[in-house]
Amino acid sequence: MPLFEKERSSPAELEARLRVHRLPEVGPKRFSRLMEAFGSASSALSAPASAWRALGLPGTCAEARRDPLVRDGASAALAWLERPGQHLLMWDDPCYPALLAQIADPPPLLFIAGDPSILERPQLGMVGSRRASRPGLDTAKAFARSLAGAGFVITSGLARGIDGAAHQGALDVGGLTIGVLGTGLEKLYPQQHRALAAQMAAQGGAVISEFPLDAGPQPSNFPRRNRIISGLSLGVLVVEASVASGSLITARLAAEQGREVYAIPGSIHHPGAKGCHQLIRDGATLVETVDHILEGLQHWKRVAPSADSSHTEPAPCDLHYWPCCTPRRTLARGCRSPAAGHCRKYWPA
Repeated sequence: MPLFEKERSSPAELEARLRVHRLPEVGPKRFSRLMEAFGSASSALSAPASAWRALGLPGTCAEARRDPLVRDGASAALAWLERPGQHLLMWDDPCYPALLAQIADPPPLLFIAGDPSILERPQLGMVGSRRASRPGLDTAKAFARSLAGAGFVITSGLARGIDGAAHQGALDVGGLTIGVLGTGLEKLYPQQHRALAAQMAAQGGAVISEFPLDAGPQPSNFPRRNRIISGLSLGVLVVEASVASGSLITARLAAEQGREVYAIPGSIHHPGAKGCHQLIRDGATLVETVDHILEGLQHWKRVAPSADSSHTEPAPCDLHYWPCCTPRRTLARGCRSPAAGHCRKYWPA
């Protein structure tokens, strides 16, 4: 069943929110603007188009309200939510992840396959190249095993390469991991990770998306989802990345959100290491061992640093010891990555 408070969100209001969520050119900020102006999604849908235009929304938004495809998509989402293990978190839900709520543009809706409570657990984002080297993949798995064994949830994007290796490393030691998609949950991409996604949810983790269930893989959606990876996490570790890698977008967003940023160096002759070297020059913490991360995050929860990467049982996480502030070390502003400069270019507001 969906995670929403029935007193505050009636079935009609839930359907209305799902319809507004599907409208073209309505991103998190415009969604929020509509809710603030009209008080509810139901009122927004019944308001005159002139009222929408007065808020600065494009005419296409208001016109699409009556589109049968919008209504049918919302109905399909309601049916999806009736299935076991499938949930919806909304921005005003008390269970909405506290760290994610702090970012400038938190997603108003999150579709979740798996355990929604995992989103409040201490997380470490791990990202890197889709075309990673074999040593890079091995490093990602090894770090994920140790970090999951130390009690952190491993959060990544379920992409090929480093993302998949990080998810698998966490699963290998019985750890928890979250996949943040750049598509809808019904259009998982890449398809080769469908079994991995199912294993993640079955093992106590989750696969999540802010996009409508049937949203396909659009290039602009992948940089946009990166803010959720960093927003959920205490810090982001970049394992292997070129200077044009989308992973540098995640690192820059993490810095803007006040999160820790870590990077693993590599050979000066390897193009896949140059992005990490750039991050380190810009202020990211150079990481050679898992201890370099654990030492920096001890103030976030009771976890003892250990060089042993053979953990098989995740340590319990005590959320009562989370401070209500942002991490201390942040990446210096002004990251010179070509990829980082285009991260918001095509996002709807």
